[in-house]
Amino acid sequence: MRREALVGLVTVVVLALGVLAAFNADDLPIIGGGTTYSAYFGESAGLVAGNEVSVAGVKVGQVRRVSLAGNKVLVEFRVSDVFLGDRTSASIQIRTVLGDKYLALRPDGTQAQDPRQTIPRSRTMSPFDVTDAINQLGSTVGQIDPNQLAASFQVISDALKDTPEPLKQAASGLSSLSTTIASRDDQIAGMLAGTNQLSATVSSRDAEISKLLDDGNLLLGVVQQRKQAIAQLLTGTQELARQLSGLVTDNQNQLQPALNQLDEVTAVLARNQDNLNQALASLAPFVRVFNNTIGTGRWFDGYICGLLPPAQTTAGLEFNPGGCSTPLADPSLGSK
Repeated sequence: MRREALVGLVTVVVLALGVLAAFNADDLPIIGGGTTYSAYFGESAGLVAGNEVSVAGVKVGQVRRVSLAGNKVLVEFRVSDVFLGDRTSASIQIRTVLGDKYLALRPDGTQAQDPRQTIPRSRTMSPFDVTDAINQLGSTVGQIDPNQLAASFQVISDALKDTPEPLKQAASGLSSLSTTIASRDDQIAGMLAGTNQLSATVSSRDAEISKLLDDGNLLLGVVQQRKQAIAQLLTGTQELARQLSGLVTDNQNQLQPALNQLDEVTAVLARNQDNLNQALASLAPFVRVFNNTIGTGRWFDGYICGLLPPAQTTAGLEFNPGGCSTPLADPSLGSK
């Protein structure tokens, strides 16, 4: 029984290894699909893993990996049945009008390229580099002598002056173009200098631009992580709006009379605004006196004149000698 279990276990392991080898046959050292090389590029230019690797238009391998290595792009590719010398160059080319790319190799050199040695950037080329193109344009145009160019066009115009009228018009147009270019030499030079300065500024701000892009990616990542919460918030807002709309619809008959009455009340208050202001102004003295009455403690402090009869003398006795005048008190205590 134990022997049969051991045989079954070994069989399962062998089958698993066979399946694993079948799916990774290209990576096996003996039966694998060729040799893996790597190269540095200034930019990936849209090249991705799985793109074709070709020599003279013939497919010889496949791109295995495209990754960032500092300020360079590391491209790893595998080729088979082709000799790559130690001076082999590589370039990223456009395969279709839709933007598909492929890696083109140009074998060169007498010694074999060491797979452990990465092909340097000096032997690689991307399909398009905006900064290099602008700098090259500025250098090329800056070397043109506008006066010599104008003279050349003038010579061509003079040489073709006896030609038919359409050709003469074309030559005259070329002469006018050369004159215009010569007259705008300072502006063109300034524009090219500004372009060079712009490219230099962009190049010097490369780290900041990269950080900005990284922050943008981080923001998008956070938004992606919060997508469910944002969706729930929007759904809740829509549900709240629907409930409020239903509430207003259901209670429209009750709300409309209440709103009409509120409008009438506000209209009455607006018409009597002056009367209200006058009433408040008249109420101020009463409030001040009443405040003095109750301001000395938990009692009413006041003087009532006329509660007793006026001052009089009867049978030699004086009644209410002070009369109805306000008694004097200590100034520090105020009037009573």
